[in-house]
Amino acid sequence: MLYLLDANVLITAHNTYYALDVVPEFWEWILYQAANGAIKIPVEIYEEIEDGGSEKKDLLFTWISNKDNKSTLLLDEEVDESRVATCTSKGYAPDLTDQDLLEIGRDPFLIAYAMASPKDRCVVTKEVSAPGKQRQNRRVPDVCITMGVDCCNTVQMIKALGFKTGWKKAS
Repeated sequence: MLYLLDANVLITAHNTYYALDVVPEFWEWILYQAANGAIKIPVEIYEEIEDGGSEKKDLLFTWISNKDNKSTLLLDEEVDESRVATCTSKGYAPDLTDQDLLEIGRDPFLIAYAMASPKDRCVVTKEVSAPGKQRQNRRVPDVCITMGVDCCNTVQMIKALGFKTGWKKAS
């Protein structure tokens, strides 16, 4: 399974329970999994993370901007624009305004990459299902269901891939 990370996975991990300077093993493990093809970040999502930290130049920005880390983390493929359009129109709404699209952000790209191989890919997000939300307010897990794509949260991914502190000793 290839886990495709939403920006909020790394941002939330760094800002809360897995800060880079507190649990460096988590970030080493992310790079290890990325190097082995289990975790990747689509370029559009990478840019969202990089853009979010560019003003502060915080540790996450420094880590994500590192040339070696970037090449390890990035998914090496281009998005199919027709999948993005399908995800946007079917997953959110067919008549979204430019403002609606700005509110959605880059989530349709993330989901479109998973749509390329739905049996082998899973979107990882911190968003939680909110089935009552409509149009541009829909949550990633609900759009994934609509589009036939697997979705999980960070804890589910790290359990599936076996993260634990001291993971290097066990490998």
